[in-house]
Amino acid sequence: MTMDQAGREQLVRALAAAVIDHAEELTRLDQAIGDGDHGLNMKRGFEAVLADLPATAAKPLPDMMKAIGMTMVMKVGGASGPLVGTFFLELGKALPGEPARADLVAATAKAIAGVRARGKSETGQKTMLDVLVPVQAAFAAGGDGAALKAEAARAAEATVPMLATRGRASFLGERSIGHMDPGARSSQLMIAAAADALGGEV
Repeated sequence: MTMDQAGREQLVRALAAAVIDHAEELTRLDQAIGDGDHGLNMKRGFEAVLADLPATAAKPLPDMMKAIGMTMVMKVGGASGPLVGTFFLELGKALPGEPARADLVAATAKAIAGVRARGKSETGQKTMLDVLVPVQAAFAAGGDGAALKAEAARAAEATVPMLATRGRASFLGERSIGHMDPGARSSQLMIAAAADALGGEV
C-alpha cells in the first residue's frame, strides 16, 4: 500500500470525522452503561489530532500512526485514551513504511494484542475487542473493505446482548445487557471510515 501525504491526511480526517460526527451518539451509549464521557473524550482526542495536521500527515505512515496514538493517550480521558492510543501506537511500531496487505494484517494483530494487554481484557467481555478481533480475522481471511465494514457492524451489534465483565459497565452487572458497548461502536465507526478512505487499498 503506497499512500502519499494527501492520502494520509485524508485518512486521518476521515477517522476524526467519523468519531466527531457521532460524538453525541457515543455519549448516549456511554451514559447507559458507563461514565457518559466516551463521546466527548474521543471528540476531544480527534480534535487534537486534527489540530496537528498537516504536519502529522507529512510523517511516514508508521510515524503518523504513532503520533496519533500519543495524542490520544495524552488528550483522551477515561479508559478510551490509553486503549485507542495503544492501538495506534502499536500499529505504528509494527508497520513498515509502505506496507503490503500481509504487513497490515500482521500489524493490526499486534495492535490488538497491545489493546488486550493494556485493558487486561478478552473478547466476549463487551469491549472494543469484540469488534477489533472479528474484523481483524475477516481482514486476515481476505475480506475487502465492504466485508470489513459489514463485519464491524455485525460485531458492534453483537455487544448489545452481552454481559459486561470489564470496565465501568461491569459494575452494572445484568443491567449492562441490552446496550451496545460505546467502545465497540466507536471502533466500528473508525473501521468503516478507514475502509472508505483506503478504498481499493484494503
